[in-house]
Amino acid sequence: MRTLNFVVFGKNEEILLTLKRIIETTPAWKTTVQQQLSSCKNYLSAHPVDILLLSSGLSAEEERDIIDHLSHLNYPIGLIQHYGGGSGLLKNEVFSLFPDLTQEH
Repeated sequence: MRTLNFVVFGKNEEILLTLKRIIETTPAWKTTVQQQLSSCKNYLSAHPVDILLLSSGLSAEEERDIIDHLSHLNYPIGLIQHYGGGSGLLKNEVFSLFPDLTQEH
């Protein structure tokens, strides 16, 4: 299975840890959790990742700021705005960004 690196950015620590656990049940999927806008931006600038997953609790301004930041990165990154719906929906959102992964299952 192809390795995917995620950053999960949100404010609710319990939800962030649940998302991390769900993501990491798939072999070769790794997750970093971020709760502060500045540290998330710094992490994304220093560590190329495949997916930025936005979770609950972010203000509209924080969402706009982090999405704008993606355009300044020197690598392609997928964006998922995930505000609930369960692990099946989350995996479908990932597979929609990386359709080639569905053939690996």
